[in-house]
Amino acid sequence: MSSQTYRKQEQEPASEEVTEVAPGVLRLQLPISLPGLGHVNCYALIDGDGVALVDPGLPGPESWAALTDRLATAEIPIGRVHTAIVTHSHPDHFGGSAQLREEAGADVLTHASFRSSMSEANDDLEPIIADMTDEEILAHWKKRYESMGETPWGTKREPPPDHAILRFVHEDNGQRRFLSPEATIRVVDGQPVRFAGREWFSIHTPGHTVDHLCLWDPEEGVLLSGDHVLPTITPHIAGSTEIADPLATFFDSLDRVGALEGVTTVLPAHGHPFDDCAGRCSHIKHHHHERLDILREAADATGDAPVTEWMKVLFRERSWGDMAASETFAHLEHLRMIGEANSRRDSNGLLCFELTEPTR
Repeated sequence: MSSQTYRKQEQEPASEEVTEVAPGVLRLQLPISLPGLGHVNCYALIDGDGVALVDPGLPGPESWAALTDRLATAEIPIGRVHTAIVTHSHPDHFGGSAQLREEAGADVLTHASFRSSMSEANDDLEPIIADMTDEEILAHWKKRYESMGETPWGTKREPPPDHAILRFVHEDNGQRRFLSPEATIRVVDGQPVRFAGREWFSIHTPGHTVDHLCLWDPEEGVLLSGDHVLPTITPHIAGSTEIADPLATFFDSLDRVGALEGVTTVLPAHGHPFDDCAGRCSHIKHHHHERLDILREAADATGDAPVTEWMKVLFRERSWGDMAASETFAHLEHLRMIGEANSRRDSNGLLCFELTEPTR
């Protein structure tokens, strides 16, 4: 690895090393190039029946080549992979699952609420993609995003960057290998599943996404935490109309995994394994309470303002956009739900918030 110092573990580039991080569990790092992230951890759960792979990386040939290379290092043939476990509906986690289904006949296991908006956006493109120019593909995708309507805070939805749209569409090549993982096993909260020769229990942990899934192994004290609990960064909290108070829901999910007894190893989707699950959950909650305090301190100066103005209080300009606005919305909605903010729609349909004195 380069001698460069990375401020956050999650930013480190993928290592080619394959390591055993728990009994019957190997860590395979796959390359990604996303803001703030340099790798995704794919975990191989091995037993006599074969292998389950947790979060098999981004779509595309680079990630697939890295995955097959790491499996070769571990002396695991692709044909031995019987299950792809997807912790949530982001492409760096589900990307390789459809190809594993195609090439190895693997099941795809997700939470019952799993869905992929990127897959849905590409569904009606498949029959004609070979005859479309890049400009036509981009126009189609952007029209599809417009048809999804406005964000909950009243702005137009931002499609992915042009280069990202073209990458996903071309790499799918009309075969739906990468873009449309179809779950063959959907689990609910508390449901046991058997991998690596022992039972793991499904824990539904909405917050980062509505469909986020962790797996808990009480026998060995291992928690597969996905993006829910990361070692040195906090996951994005998506403002969602499906959840009344997204931030409170995330706090509840943190409390659930933080209260697990006997955790010895947390296996996150990015960064290195760690052992203090309860302490890390507490730190993440503290971070978000600090964000709430930043909003409170800006109340007089910001006044009655749209979410996009409050976003500028919480985020630097380089981060402005739908993701930053979404997380800001989640924090403002939490303040409204606990009686510390009022909201209204302005004449342009933008959702505006004004903070009030806390209700006693």
